[in-house]
Amino acid sequence: MADLRAMWRIRAFEEKTQALCGTGDIRGSVHLCIGQEAGPVGACGVLEGSDALFATYRGHGWAIARGTPLRPLMAELLGRSTGVNGGRGGSAYLSAPEYGFHGENSIVGAGAPIAVGAALAGRYDGTHRIALTVFGDGAMNQGSVHEAMNFAAATCLPVLFICENNRWSELTPIKDAVGSDILADRPRALGMTAVRIDGNDPDLVRRTIGDLAAAARTGGGPAFVELATQRLVGHYVGDPQQYRTREELAADREQEPIARAVRELTAAGVAAEEITAVEKNAREEVEQAAQAALADPLADSDSAREHVYA
Repeated sequence: MADLRAMWRIRAFEEKTQALCGTGDIRGSVHLCIGQEAGPVGACGVLEGSDALFATYRGHGWAIARGTPLRPLMAELLGRSTGVNGGRGGSAYLSAPEYGFHGENSIVGAGAPIAVGAALAGRYDGTHRIALTVFGDGAMNQGSVHEAMNFAAATCLPVLFICENNRWSELTPIKDAVGSDILADRPRALGMTAVRIDGNDPDLVRRTIGDLAAAARTGGGPAFVELATQRLVGHYVGDPQQYRTREELAADREQEPIARAVRELTAAGVAAEEITAVEKNAREEVEQAAQAALADPLADSDSAREHVYA
């Protein structure tokens, strides 16, 4: 039930975000993680306070799973001064380092070398932190990702490279862009442990990444985890998805993590009312956060250039 609650908090947040994009309250580029909630819920449970997480622009769920409160997160998307970055970052660039969430990145694959830098810094600042970087399947064809993985392997850095393989590299099937769509085969050639697992099972994600994190903390070096999953919405809000068939989407809705969790809990004898209450409570929490954020003042445009440089 705990995993279902955590996944519903993310799903409800994303669906509210989509609705606020429709009303024009949220503007700019927005990428939702609806259907991919099991990855962040499973992985973030094994991270410690000093560990550093770097996500892509599809990172709302990772920020929530890492512990970022919903109201300032939604306020950031709404461009409010009370947002986690004062309304300057928006959906695609938000960060909340006080919760170990060191930011999204709209450059495909750019979070990987930054995560390597965070792990390298931890070797010298005494934290010995693990860095976890998340990217999509399309990023596996970026040179910066391979350079980051090779450097981490060569220097035995504690970095966990997490690839959310939803089968679509933006609007192109990953199978049409690579010779082998088993992406975990590539990091093995660099000398690191690499596995491909069911990314719709939060407990399996937790156990797998937990084992790899434990090894990394004791000198085992980096590892790669390919999460086989799917997104139930377009690449971006407004994407008409003309490249996907109804049959594919119907099959994905059968496999997505919340539908699976509900089936499993029902089979285990959990009452329908108890399961339904999880969704209701999540939607109420998100709605309260959204309404509070909507009432907050907009960010002052005169402050747009603040915090641009470190």
